[in-house]
Amino acid sequence: MSADHNKTTHFGFKTVAEDEKAGMVHGVFSRVASKYDIMNDLMSMGIHRVWKDAMMDWLAPRPGQKLLDVAGGTGDVSFRFLGRAPGAHATVCDMTESMLVEGRKRAEAEDMADRLDWVVGDAMALPFADNTFDVYTISFGIRNVTRIPDALSEAYRVLRPGGRLMVLEFSQIPNDMMQAVYDAYSFNVIPVMGQIVANDRDSYQYLVESIRKFPNQEIFASMIREAGFENVKYRNLSMGIAALHSGWKI
Repeated sequence: MSADHNKTTHFGFKTVAEDEKAGMVHGVFSRVASKYDIMNDLMSMGIHRVWKDAMMDWLAPRPGQKLLDVAGGTGDVSFRFLGRAPGAHATVCDMTESMLVEGRKRAEAEDMADRLDWVVGDAMALPFADNTFDVYTISFGIRNVTRIPDALSEAYRVLRPGGRLMVLEFSQIPNDMMQAVYDAYSFNVIPVMGQIVANDRDSYQYLVESIRKFPNQEIFASMIREAGFENVKYRNLSMGIAALHSGWKI
């Protein structure tokens, strides 16, 4: 048995071998790809769109920038970025090809085809050269990565000096009562919704559990600093249900 196989991590609330998690996550997103966008709207009551717009407001895309959108799935963030930055280019990178296939079907993908690339790749071992991109984004994806520090190190590597990291991820509400209400909704409604809409309760049970396993805002900010980023800040969205983290490669 390899040393890597002896290392463990979490898959939701389950403990699994580190070298098995990526395949398990790939399975989840392969199964839900065709219903991913509609489930996002249903689960968040459309608020994920407001969060992504807030991300763009803080990011302030500039003309001609090169974006790498990791775990970019069906292209939501890249489409928003290109819509605000004339002459910019976006690369959507995701480990699950079926998610990218769904993204290419969207009308925005056809309209922006000359400014978009779709690449299958692993956040922990990106298939890009050092100092390539001006902006790195990852939305609702970093909590699924087996080793988050490795993904942050890769983000730092592929960004140019002066480049910016921005992470949008579910987080923790700094109010115990409100967190309890949100947990009750998440655990009792979302898996059932996944069963009804996507015929896949288990995948959405995992997604709910993975949110609870993700570090809180301060701990995650510290992880970004440890990867080498400076001027690290975060903003809570919807009382902390989600959070934006920003950092710069100086």
